Amino acid sequence: MQDPESLSTQLLAWYDRHARVMPWRVSPLDCAAGIRPDPYRVWLSEVMLQQTTVAAVKDYFHRFTARWPTVAALAAAPDADVMGEWAGLGYYARARNLLKCARAVVADHGGRFPDTREGLLTLPGIGPYTASAIAAIAFDEPATVVDGNVERVIARLRLVETPLPAAKAELTTLAARLTPAIRPGDYAQAIMDLGATICTPRSPACGICPWTHACLARAEGVQTDLPRKSPKPEKPTRHGTLWLGHRDGAILLERRPDRGLLGGMLGIPGDGWDGQGGPAPASADWHAIGEVRHTFTHFHLILTVLTARLYGPPTRGDFVPRHDFRSGALPTVMRKAWDLARHEIES
Repeated sequence: MQDPESLSTQLLAWYDRHARVMPWRVSPLDCAAGIRPDPYRVWLSEVMLQQTTVAAVKDYFHRFTARWPTVAALAAAPDADVMGEWAGLGYYARARNLLKCARAVVADHGGRFPDTREGLLTLPGIGPYTASAIAAIAFDEPATVVDGNVERVIARLRLVETPLPAAKAELTTLAARLTPAIRPGDYAQAIMDLGATICTPRSPACGICPWTHACLARAEGVQTDLPRKSPKPEKPTRHGTLWLGHRDGAILLERRPDRGLLGGMLGIPGDGWDGQGGPAPASADWHAIGEVRHTFTHFHLILTVLTARLYGPPTRGDFVPRHDFRSGALPTVMRKAWDLARHEIES
């Protein structure tokens, strides 16, 4: 088995030639010249990338950093503005934690992120993975970064047959043995790039992989079978209702409670499919116009969408004038309902 130091050296040499260009990343050439990544941009990108693809995140990252270029600017932003910009990225607890963390950095750390993994772990919303990523990439601490790409690479490299998630601890231990003391930030990004571009889930490009000669799964011809995964339980399906009321072009919306699913987001009044909501927001001639379907992490959702022109005052929510209404500020499931109803409302 090849020693860890030579493996990390080979991977870094590959990264120097093939590093992906990303708006939050400092290239290996610039890093070698002494240019350090901005911890704020590293942190923001890592939070956005949780459960989300690089392609989906790029535009959001550009908008956030243009509007709030520093952690202090983000900390001072109104909650509603941040939640509106986050709409569509999903997993909205991340946006709430983003604000909590930015405000803690400003209030407790003078606007500077702690420069160690242990210090970063004291911040709201930063768990072990994110703390390791920021510590390695922004501060060059030899912290071991293990995401889904890294788990796949290590499972194949070391022929780990234990299925995920049971294998997580073993894979982290094996990954830590490869993390170098020199250039750990570049190494963390290199192994994630390797998993994203070469050691892919279905068709790994083993012929051009810098670790192909050392890969035990490749030697056994089982690389596409790893990592093994325990079967996931079938997701349940929930049903519910959305009431899309309108009056003279204005749309009835309500701010959802801070805690719970889609917490803090602006949305269309609904019933209790999510433990929130309640009855129809007004007495009206409601009529169904169809269904929208959406899948969350733990369940599928089918919502019946009803619309009506409202004349009396609503019992829930507030009217938003059409010229102030941005459908892009709605969560994805609510935006689907708006897309279904907008022709009828605007006609």
